[in-house]
Amino acid sequence: MGELKQRFQKVLEAIDQTLDGPLDVSALAGVAAYSTFHFQRQFSAFFGLGVADYRRLLRLKRAGQQLAFRRELPVTEIAFDAGYENLESFSRAFKRVFGHSPSAFRSTPDWSVWHRTYDPLLQLKGQFMSDQSLDGSAVRIVAFPETAVAILEHRGPPQEVPATVRRFIAWRKAHASPPSRSVTFNILYDDPKTALPEDYRIGVCCAVNGPVTENDEGVEPGTIPAGRCAVIRHSGPLDFAEETIRALYRDWLPQSGEELRDYPLFVQRLSFFPDVPEHEAKTDIFLPLK
Repeated sequence: MGELKQRFQKVLEAIDQTLDGPLDVSALAGVAAYSTFHFQRQFSAFFGLGVADYRRLLRLKRAGQQLAFRRELPVTEIAFDAGYENLESFSRAFKRVFGHSPSAFRSTPDWSVWHRTYDPLLQLKGQFMSDQSLDGSAVRIVAFPETAVAILEHRGPPQEVPATVRRFIAWRKAHASPPSRSVTFNILYDDPKTALPEDYRIGVCCAVNGPVTENDEGVEPGTIPAGRCAVIRHSGPLDFAEETIRALYRDWLPQSGEELRDYPLFVQRLSFFPDVPEHEAKTDIFLPLK
């Protein structure tokens, strides 16, 4: 299974990298070192759907993210970006998967349907894409400066975090604090695999230069304190960063001789999906040290 897993990991990477191009099943079969016939059967055996349907779901995932978080993008542009020739065919495909039209999803996203659709695929993909090893040489020790932030704390099931993110984006737009002007952070108070859903907590925040006034979104002033941190860069979906985080605790920390500081793990979002392809998203993971 090890060699087969590596071959299909390369297939998934190739699909991510060619998502906006035409589907070339023969080329993907070559990546897997299979004949086209056997490749398609093996892919559907692993993922429960054909490679064309898998790519279609990835394109619709990006479309859903654009609808929910990039509200300035016209729906027609999102439809073309997803590979549909017209708005009507895009709307039919989107509603078939999510149960709502694109405009209805943009207005009030149904994240329960979203997670029922994508969580099983994400778990399967994680089995192929995760890497248990950690390159210790990639870990840096830095002196993080005290940073004033505007923070919106989410408390509740991880599946509801996108709704909190939408509120925070609304605040950022109203206060002219886009990611290009103010650095974006997430403070990871809890482990999503061990915290009770109702107790799960994450801070969505960005750097600020002035006061954070009272607002309807619930954004409050906060501070990320100065201190030493171990830093490692994660590439790809933030959902898969947990493997890197666990390796930091399990492998790097015991060998480093360092001790943890009493402040939660936090990340700096350097580039975002859907602004960049999901596999190109970059995140720096900060582990606070004494």
